[in-house]
Amino acid sequence: MLAIMRSDSRYGYYEFFCGGGMARLGLGAHWRCRFANDIDADKANAYRANFGDDHFHQGDVCALNAADLPGEADLAWASFPCQDLSLAGNRSGLAGERSGVFYGFWRLIEALNAEGRGPKLIALENVTGLLTCSDGADFEALCRTLDAGGYRVGAMEIDARWFVPQSRPRLFVVALRKDIPIPDELVLDEAPDGISPFHTRAVRRAAERLPDALKANWLWWALPVPPIPNQTLGDLIEPSRRTPWHSPEGTKRLLAMMSPGNKAKLKAARQSDTPMIGALYRRTRIEKGERKQRAEVRFDGLAGCLRTPGGGSSRQFIVSVRSGRVRTRPMTAREYARLMGLPDEYKLPQRESAGLHLAGDGVAAPVVAFLREGLFEPILEHAEAVLSAREPAE
Repeated sequence: MLAIMRSDSRYGYYEFFCGGGMARLGLGAHWRCRFANDIDADKANAYRANFGDDHFHQGDVCALNAADLPGEADLAWASFPCQDLSLAGNRSGLAGERSGVFYGFWRLIEALNAEGRGPKLIALENVTGLLTCSDGADFEALCRTLDAGGYRVGAMEIDARWFVPQSRPRLFVVALRKDIPIPDELVLDEAPDGISPFHTRAVRRAAERLPDALKANWLWWALPVPPIPNQTLGDLIEPSRRTPWHSPEGTKRLLAMMSPGNKAKLKAARQSDTPMIGALYRRTRIEKGERKQRAEVRFDGLAGCLRTPGGGSSRQFIVSVRSGRVRTRPMTAREYARLMGLPDEYKLPQRESAGLHLAGDGVAAPVVAFLREGLFEPILEHAEAVLSAREPAE
């Protein structure tokens, strides 16, 4: 069992839609999990296998009540379902059956606030499609909900590639209770320019579309730019002898699905004097009005954005090119886990498909750690110092 929580844990949190506990890993040893919840049986089993059963509840978030949540928490984390918001889904937004469970989570936050024990911070993670879904109406509704509940709101688009060799842009909405003071160095005075890596054009446009009343409580969070990691995809994959490779015929069939542009990438890799490791994934593209499945490859040291496997079409593959020879194989669940920042001692589900689903549907743990170090802890430390100074001396 992963021992990441110390007896002197300083901060407490609730984690909703917790999956296999990746946010828990990112929050680390000085944060105490007071309550965790997920409805998926395989993810629940993985969570229990790695962290035990303390404070974990398996079931529908909409069936929970405030009485189920013990004590108070500094943070409520929610990586709510993205299927109704992503480009791969039906884009029905927060009105959809799956992504709409956000309101089940929010009902709990309202109840906690009514009891005087609402979390100081709320962190929401989802696909970047939330910014534009329903022509921006979903993002505005989310900000309006948080604002009306007593929170100031800011959003950032953070790509996991800053921390692990995977291209995985995700939206992180961080809301702070309005009565909590904010350190000046953690917020910008005005909208950042185009050089900000986390306040992307999509984030700035979404914020600009908000009504003036919501803009008045908007926060431009200021985070440092992390160093580019040295790890590449090739550093994380299993040794060749441990994994079964496709037959030459299987590789040929997969490569035949490439567009001319991707075939050119592969040709360049075959002509290189250096062995190359790439990632290949299948995507459905519209070509001349018709849907066509294509194999797309990259040799930039990164995997594409991991997704949950659906019919095999979204599973990623390793492409090895050495001395002109090309081999392919499916990426393993352990490789998926490494690309999400999970340590090798993390216990994955026994079924490979369940492991792929757990990792592909999770939040990259190092991104959570980055937010913890750059925002959560400085805010809470500052708030504690300010509020302590306001208390009258005995």
